[in-house]
Amino acid sequence: MREPPRRAPPSLKARLEAQIAQTGPIGVDEFMTRCLHDPRDGYYARRPAIGAGGDFVTAPAISQMFGELVGLWLIEAWRRIGAPARVILAEAGPGDGTLMSDIGRAARLCGGFGAAARPWLIETSAPLRRRQGERLGEAWTQLRWAGSLAELPTDAPLLLVANEFLDCLPARQFQRTERGWAERMLGLDGAGRLAFGLAPWPGAGLPSDAAIGSVIERSAAQEAFAAGLGARLAAQGGAALLVDYGAAEPGAGDTLQALGAHRKVDPLASPGRADVTVHANFPAVIAAARAAGAKAALLPQGELLRRLGIETRAKALAESRPDQAGRIGRQLERLTGADQMGELFKAAAIWSGPAPPGYESA
Repeated sequence: MREPPRRAPPSLKARLEAQIAQTGPIGVDEFMTRCLHDPRDGYYARRPAIGAGGDFVTAPAISQMFGELVGLWLIEAWRRIGAPARVILAEAGPGDGTLMSDIGRAARLCGGFGAAARPWLIETSAPLRRRQGERLGEAWTQLRWAGSLAELPTDAPLLLVANEFLDCLPARQFQRTERGWAERMLGLDGAGRLAFGLAPWPGAGLPSDAAIGSVIERSAAQEAFAAGLGARLAAQGGAALLVDYGAAEPGAGDTLQALGAHRKVDPLASPGRADVTVHANFPAVIAAARAAGAKAALLPQGELLRRLGIETRAKALAESRPDQAGRIGRQLERLTGADQMGELFKAAAIWSGPAPPGYESA
């Protein structure tokens, strides 16, 4: 006797709709967390697709120049704090390990730094941990993983880098209506499907002069990460570099987006099957780090890379590989061009002690 076919478990979308029908709407922050980290169907928990053949690419995959310069930034920051014999070298949100691999290549140019560095990856995704271990196991023999910033050791100065990490931290959204501010929520439409709606917001702290329809985003998670990082750097010494897309000044705007196969897709269509992000709130990140006792400053990504010598590096690479000169030029433009990543992406430095490279006048 043949067994009846097994029914597929309900999708994340179906489970969210059932939850909302039973207990009521959820905030955008909870929706983001479920989309990215739901144990059964979350994007990073189950199916992260990073790279040219996946859903998106990041700066380290665009060109080796990015990772090499970040590596040199870390080495020089280490020297400026006195070249300690032991330093915690951490990356938050290391993706497929490309950036840490490039940092390792730069570290081999400075044996002292390589010997001092104790590498840690802050990563919660099991699939990505496996990919990182496969890529980095030989280059970084002492590699360790942590689930959060709080799990890193505190007995040595900290050097941390995070590229496109803040944008994956959940945020709430608030919209100005004729009756005042309301929180943007995920509820159900008349057919019982996921839909955006508004719930009255009695809280304070939002601008009273915003135009009707304006959307303001607030990420307690981004601010908490910056505050924790600032406090650790103030206590341990060291420096951090946070690179992401976002605005340099406070402002309004709905930046919630989902990416699939390198295109923007409807975030409500298939929760868990696309990367969901918001822009980094750099003014809030900088303020939180400073309030925790650290110094902090912000530069456009293009400006920092130029200060670190990316144009000289691109010229040297092109001269050594004339057949690749055109491609290298396009990579340089993508990383630094004002109409590409150069202005939209920002680089926030947080530190205690001497200013790190590029931020001397901050």
